[in-house]
Amino acid sequence: MKSQHIPVELTLDQCIKCNICTTACPVSAVTDLFPGPKYEAPQGGRFRMEGQPTPDKSVDYCSGCRVCNMICPTGVKIAEMNARVRATLVQQGKVPPVRRLRNNVMARTELLGTFAQPVAPLANFVFNFKPARWVFEKTFGVAKDAYFPPFTGEKFSTWLKKRSAVSGQRSAVGNHRPQVAYFHGCSTEYYEPRVGRAAVRVLEALGFEVIIPKQNCCGLPLLSNGEFPAARQYHERNVRSLVEYARQGIPIVGTSTSCTLTLKEEAPELLDMHDDDTTLVAENTFDFNEFVLMHWDDATPPPLRAIPLTLPYHIPCQYRGHRLGKPGLEVLDLIPGLHAIDGHAACCGIAGTYGYKVEKYGISQSVGEPLFEFVKESGAPIAICDSETCRWQITGSTGVPAVHPVELLAAAMGIEVEGALAEVLRKLEVEK
Repeated sequence: MKSQHIPVELTLDQCIKCNICTTACPVSAVTDLFPGPKYEAPQGGRFRMEGQPTPDKSVDYCSGCRVCNMICPTGVKIAEMNARVRATLVQQGKVPPVRRLRNNVMARTELLGTFAQPVAPLANFVFNFKPARWVFEKTFGVAKDAYFPPFTGEKFSTWLKKRSAVSGQRSAVGNHRPQVAYFHGCSTEYYEPRVGRAAVRVLEALGFEVIIPKQNCCGLPLLSNGEFPAARQYHERNVRSLVEYARQGIPIVGTSTSCTLTLKEEAPELLDMHDDDTTLVAENTFDFNEFVLMHWDDATPPPLRAIPLTLPYHIPCQYRGHRLGKPGLEVLDLIPGLHAIDGHAACCGIAGTYGYKVEKYGISQSVGEPLFEFVKESGAPIAICDSETCRWQITGSTGVPAVHPVELLAAAMGIEVEGALAEVLRKLEVEK
């Protein structure tokens, strides 16, 4: 569902001071460092003047989870206000230089991946070496206890090139099928290529030819850290590439719900980009689960195998921001024998790079504690979540591996899966 564009500033006076957003805010519930959405956004907005020093001190503790947006009865764009104020803090030099350097490096996931992935074993060792992590914390403010996902030994794009060489074409399907442009995102490229491999194979099983457009980071980490000019460059490059597919009526589908929301809404809104090309890309971008459900009845997928498991499911904040309901659960409901339990947790606490910062790590863990308890108490061998950083937060804080719904759908289709899910399925076969 597409929302009508209303300038952020025009929503300020829609605030009726009901405090519903503050009551629902997962951050203000666990710390006094953030007084709440109402105080920072619409009320604080009345004291902000263009070209004047910002009066804000605590807005950087907003995690950007968007719970306030979704619960506001009058449609105040609270999260966007806070994001813009954070950008003002950066612009006015109010962020300490060391923290800004840290934020910039962490927000450039492609840069990290480009340098670290080719030496994945060494990079993974360093990022998990306790003395090195202690140095990172003391020097740059990167929380020493935060979980870093391992870099993959083979990038998703490398796998795809090898597969294309074997098949003699960009995807191993015929040229007369409807096409889908897959936006895989940085996490699939550098950390979880298994998700991309599953997505490609599932889309092909549904009758689509999968093409991979030229793409770069969606820019969300930069937006979240107030680096708007750099984020604009990222988004403009993606729009220039993706709009060619949108003009042909080729849908753009992504397995990272954060990336798809950024293409659809966050980047256009925060960067005031409402030109025809940006709008066309936004209108033709779909979350993977949303897209599968749209075409399931018209497709001829293979018979689904039963997966007799009861697993905890967490819907990320970014996914709620799509305002689509819970399509992840709907996809999982297609699988015979699988029972996905919705934990109803407000937030996992990671919020992209938020939970990796030493001054926010404790807040992140406190916010996510109800979810962590839910996952641990389930006793399940794996958990399910649609967002990569939320999956990593769950894994790091509970010890339970987390997978994307597409991996379970692929397994039910008889497609070979990898990692923790493959191990769980092997054990099920042995127990039979």
